[in-house]
Amino acid sequence: MSTKRDFYEVLGVERGTSDEDIKKAYRKLAMKFHPDRNPGDKEAEDNFKELGEAYEILSDEQKRAAYDRYGHAAFQQGGMGGGGFGGGGGGGGGVDPFEVFREVFGGGGGGGGSGGIFEEFFNAGGGGGRRTRDGRQRGSDLRYDLQISLEEAASGVEKELELEKLGACEECSGSGSKGGATKSCATCKGHGQVIANRGFFQIQQTCPDCAGTGQIVSNPCGPCQGQGRRTMKSRIRLRIPAGIQQGSRLRSSGNGEAGLRGGGSGDLYVVIHLKEHDVFERDEDDLHCTVPIGFGIATLGGEATVPTLEGRASVKIPAGTQSGTIFRLRGKGLPELNSSRRGDLLVRTQVEVPTKLNSDQRDKLKAFADSLGGENTPESEGFFERAKRFFK
Repeated sequence: MSTKRDFYEVLGVERGTSDEDIKKAYRKLAMKFHPDRNPGDKEAEDNFKELGEAYEILSDEQKRAAYDRYGHAAFQQGGMGGGGFGGGGGGGGGVDPFEVFREVFGGGGGGGGSGGIFEEFFNAGGGGGRRTRDGRQRGSDLRYDLQISLEEAASGVEKELELEKLGACEECSGSGSKGGATKSCATCKGHGQVIANRGFFQIQQTCPDCAGTGQIVSNPCGPCQGQGRRTMKSRIRLRIPAGIQQGSRLRSSGNGEAGLRGGGSGDLYVVIHLKEHDVFERDEDDLHCTVPIGFGIATLGGEATVPTLEGRASVKIPAGTQSGTIFRLRGKGLPELNSSRRGDLLVRTQVEVPTKLNSDQRDKLKAFADSLGGENTPESEGFFERAKRFFK
């Protein structure tokens, strides 16, 4: 009697589960039990093999149909074939279990059982960036957080950034070799990749001796110790476009770290942060501000001076303006990125109430209040109308 677990149980799915859900289940569990994540763990390795076998059968339409009908017996000697992971046999071509990882990480390599991003994800040595077609290790991308003012975001600005990074060694022109002499790597025979065994898997990974370049430096450069790059200060000029938003990310191609021994440079990503402004608050391309107006202007009407990013502007205040009234100044906000359109400035009024009155002012104001007799106060009237039920 077979001691194998049910393949659906292995993947943690029900019979009738869709192909996509089977793929998702395998992907999740394979990442969990992969030998590179569990070095020396025999149980994890066995689980990984079991997962691979289950996925090979259940991800193939014909093999899955046979398994649903006959169970494990369909693939035992005398059954429909399929002997082993990825094996040929009567049940159709083998399914590549690595394909699900290539779909996630951007894919590399074709039909075989190894190659591309999957192997780099688990096995890359040296912590570098992606690799170019010639196998050289591309330099890492860098992040730079830049703080600018609201005025700079409105008009656009050019900034000079100073950063410390791994740049190409000037002494050896980035080759890592004094005089440029190199020899083919004996470990990988110049291919930059070696094959590592993981149980019955063979996984292609970066050669540990030449770091994927396929070449060994015969006479290492002293200043960079054969790496072809060393830490140095760099100045980069970057144009910030008008209308840029908080959190926007600008890419400066080739201004990241230099690659190992002549590998291409990574990119620099500049993340924009806006300083808090003393007057304005930003909402997309619109600006908001609160402007105090005198009690007399609010009552009788007049003009109020308001700030804008370009200077001062005047707003006509109608008689009887209340606190919180909003006036819109069209086109006085920020420019829309890569467009001629501009947002608006929304000015919220705040009526100032005098805090210190002399006796003459007090008497006149009291006489004014008495003359109103509770009339001509629409806000109060509306409030008390709504609040009547509280006074019953």
